[in-house]
Amino acid sequence: MNEPHIRATRGLRAHLFSPVVAGLLAAAIALPCAAQPAGSTVPLAPMEQLAPTTPDTRAATGAIGTRLQALYPSTRFGAINPTPWPGVFEVTMGANLAYVDGSGQYFLFGHLYDMKAQRDLTAERKDTFARIDFDALPLSDAMKEVRGNGARVLAIFSDPDCPYCQKLEADIRNLTNVTIYTFLMPLVSLHPAAHSKAVSVWCATDRTAAWHAMMWRGESVPQADCPHPVDRNVALGERLGINGTPTLIALDGRMLPGAASKEQIEAWLMRSAVSAQGGAKAEVMPR
Repeated sequence: MNEPHIRATRGLRAHLFSPVVAGLLAAAIALPCAAQPAGSTVPLAPMEQLAPTTPDTRAATGAIGTRLQALYPSTRFGAINPTPWPGVFEVTMGANLAYVDGSGQYFLFGHLYDMKAQRDLTAERKDTFARIDFDALPLSDAMKEVRGNGARVLAIFSDPDCPYCQKLEADIRNLTNVTIYTFLMPLVSLHPAAHSKAVSVWCATDRTAAWHAMMWRGESVPQADCPHPVDRNVALGERLGINGTPTLIALDGRMLPGAASKEQIEAWLMRSAVSAQGGAKAEVMPR
């Protein structure tokens, strides 16, 4: 995946470590670096089934939490949990999930696997983040595109001038049997012209065709104006804690920030289907 474009608004600026490290992280991870607004997520539950909590582990996690805050005062840290990997802790930073050693110096952004059990522990943990109530999304404010039988459903918050959004659209061009709701969410602090482009796409006679022309082929869309939901979409993204584009939302409420590949999205949607078959009930993020 590629890093999404990050909103640069009041209270949502990224402050991760030093500028050098922040640059390295931006190239390595696919999640927004900006902290989520207070109340937009809930802390991850402890990894008790994988790394049982003991007095020693509680003391160690408390110590690493204090150390991290002292070392990186500009970074907002969330839950810290022990992992099955001795001496390595799971730490959340807004929407980021990372692993850190006891010194607080070394961070790993990636996936932690249990090869014996053939489990992607990081993917499982990310799926326990608070979810969005998909049914509460104002879908009438989104462009709707049905491909094939349209059985799989997802929403995408996208900016017409965001290069990662353009990459995502190119990668999922051949994604089939899906219904896509695209919420136009221009990040004008990064792309001053994006708002007018988003409005022009919405006001086009064929919105989907205009969107594809712009995102797939780099064509200009004739400027137009009409009643539109663009400003409402921006406000909606802020309420949901969506700080960057593109951000995908599955029917079960899971969020996937960044320009994921078609293969990654296929696997992500499959987890949604498996969850539905198993009758799992997602914890829904309040709006």
